[in-house]
Amino acid sequence: MIAATSARTASLRDFVALVKPRITMLVVFTTAGGLWLAPVRAGARTTVFTLLGTVLIVAAANVLNMYLERDSDALMTRTMRRPLPAGRMDPQVALRFGLVLAAISVPLLTFAVGAVPGLLASLALVSYVLLYTPLKRHTAAALLVGAIPGAIPPLIGWTAAQGRIELGGVLLFAVMFLWQVPHFLAITLFRKEDYARAGLVVQPNEPGGEAEARRNIVRYTVALVFVSLLFVPLRLGGTLYLFTALLAGGGFLACGLAGLRKGAGAKWARSEFSASLVYLTVLFGTLMLGR
Repeated sequence: MIAATSARTASLRDFVALVKPRITMLVVFTTAGGLWLAPVRAGARTTVFTLLGTVLIVAAANVLNMYLERDSDALMTRTMRRPLPAGRMDPQVALRFGLVLAAISVPLLTFAVGAVPGLLASLALVSYVLLYTPLKRHTAAALLVGAIPGAIPPLIGWTAAQGRIELGGVLLFAVMFLWQVPHFLAITLFRKEDYARAGLVVQPNEPGGEAEARRNIVRYTVALVFVSLLFVPLRLGGTLYLFTALLAGGGFLACGLAGLRKGAGAKWARSEFSASLVYLTVLFGTLMLGR
C-alpha cells in the first residue's frame, strides 16, 4: 500500500532528479567535445543521435545507481531527500524507468550512430551499475573502476565521428579518467562522515587514508597536466591551448598542493572540488575553441 502511494506521489521533478541532470549535462559536454575534436566533422544527424543517446545512457546509469543505493542514500545528508530514500517513489517504478532508458539508448547509439559508440556505451553502463556501484561498499579502489565509465563519453563522441578508436580519443579518455580522481577525492574529504554513515568505503576513512588521499590528488593532477599537454603534438591544441593548459594546470596543481599543508581542511577540499570543475571546463572549452 505504501509503495503504491509512493508511486502515485512521484512527480515529474522526481523523475528528473533520478537522472541527475547536472551530472548528465557535464557528461554531454565532454561527449560534444569528442565529437567536435575528431578530425572528421560529424553530420547533424550523427551529432543529434550521439548526444541524445548519451543523455539516455547516462540517465539510465544514474537511475539504476539510485535504485541500488537507495538504502545508503537514506543515511547521507546530501542524498536522503532524493525521491527513493524520501519515499516519494516506488523503487520498482525507478527500476523500470532505468531499464527502459537503457533499452532505448544502447540500440539508438548502436544502430543510429555506430557499433563502436554503442559498445562503449554498453561498457560504461554495465561497469558503472554492476561493478562500480556494488564495489563502493567494499573498497576505496572502486573510485578507479568508476572513473572508467566516467571517462568513456568523450570517446563515444570521437568514435561517433571517426567510426573507430584513435589516439586523440584515447587522450580524451585519459584526461577524463585522471581528472575524476582529484575531483572525487575532494568530495570524499569534505563528506567523509556522510560516506562512513552510509557504509561506503572511501580512502579518507581508511587508516592513514586522509593524508594518502591528499597525496593522490597531487599525483593524479601532475599526471593529468602532463597528459593534457599531449594534445599539442597531436595538433589537436594550438598555442592558445598550450598556454591555457599550462596556466590552468598550474593553478589546479597549486590548489592540490595546498591540501598537503597541516591546516588544510574541509574548506580547502571544497575549493579543490570547485577548482576541478573550473579546470575541466576551461581545458575542454579551449580545446574546442581552437578546433
